[in-house]
Amino acid sequence: MTSGSTGGEDGAAGELASLRVETGRVQRASQTEDDASPIDMYRLSCLGIVVGVVTGIGAVAFRGLIGFVHNAFFLGRFSASYNASEFTPTSVWGAFVILVPVVGGLVVTWLVCTFAPEAKGHGVPEVMDAIYFKRGVIRPVVAIVKSLASAFAIGTGAAVGREGPIIQIGSALGSTLGQAVRMTTGQRITLVAAGAGAGIAATFNTPIGGVLFATELMMPEISVNTFLPVALATGTATFVGRLFFGSAPAFLVPAQLGAIPDRPGSVLTLLLYAALGIVTGVGAAMLTHGLHVAEDIFERIPGRYARHALGMLLVGVTIYLLMRFAGHYYVEGVGYATIQALLYGQLGGGLFLITLALCKTLATSISLGSGSSGGVFSPSLFIGAALGAAFAASVQAVSARLRSRWSGWGRWWAGEPVRR
Repeated sequence: MTSGSTGGEDGAAGELASLRVETGRVQRASQTEDDASPIDMYRLSCLGIVVGVVTGIGAVAFRGLIGFVHNAFFLGRFSASYNASEFTPTSVWGAFVILVPVVGGLVVTWLVCTFAPEAKGHGVPEVMDAIYFKRGVIRPVVAIVKSLASAFAIGTGAAVGREGPIIQIGSALGSTLGQAVRMTTGQRITLVAAGAGAGIAATFNTPIGGVLFATELMMPEISVNTFLPVALATGTATFVGRLFFGSAPAFLVPAQLGAIPDRPGSVLTLLLYAALGIVTGVGAAMLTHGLHVAEDIFERIPGRYARHALGMLLVGVTIYLLMRFAGHYYVEGVGYATIQALLYGQLGGGLFLITLALCKTLATSISLGSGSSGGVFSPSLFIGAALGAAFAASVQAVSARLRSRWSGWGRWWAGEPVRR
């Protein structure tokens, strides 16, 4: 399996975890291999700003490319205007929309196999591999190939996210700048982490979230010398993203959900949240297990093109059936439209919501297991939102039934006749 495969991720994660126990030693060991002298803090901070600008522009271009591919392949029109939080209209191709993910999958396979095998899969494991094992070196071509491959995957209906790709794209841009300017390995790794955090910040309009992501997950060690360039990069990328997309959050939450309650929750409410945590934990475990199982199954199929075409054909059938019988494609692409609809309570029925979560789990596992290029973050949000809504619907149904039953018993004790 490649380093970007889901099947080998557990082993890689174990190695990374063991290395992080001695982060200081890793950082010092990597720096002793350098012939270059460290650049001063002012220059490194300026380079962090450059990384933020370039990554912010890259995130804007990436989202525009996704929209262009999506509109061309689903709707038959050439336009980069695309709002992922709105459901895709019925495709002009009718039932032949089943073949759209197949065509996109063939393009993805050609790009990855021909130019950059690192562009396959999630993107985050490849970045961490470069940080801990390759001295922060990522080939510049990865940024281009990852942008094209993931845009074709997401735009043609693969059930993957855009967060992992933009992390890898930003990291590749930071690494490229770190290779162009003579500096130590530790400083180049700082720019790689800055690119990753800038990608998250530009995608979700969350500069603080980008800083936390880069420092907690990517950085071997944290100090003023590493934190400041990352913070400057994420802030700059957020500003660039807001110039194009505005300052609205990624998801709009109804006012009644965002309001702070006047009184603390009861013990029963806290227990329900704990139960919800168990439910979503099971959903996360199913997604993780599904990714491994799907990859193991598809690896038995000879030929990269054949296995990915078969996988995307299954995804195409899934989205067509959902449109045919449920009214929307739902699980195609990043799935933000479904998440937004769930937040506004526009989708109901516990069984239907559970079905959506299972369909997304299956489609994401098949997409990545067969060789697609994309992330798992937005699929995780989709599955969690669907399971949370299903859990809420179940609790409301049980609560209504209990209230009705207790009301009947109360009337009986009061001597009133109770109709059955």
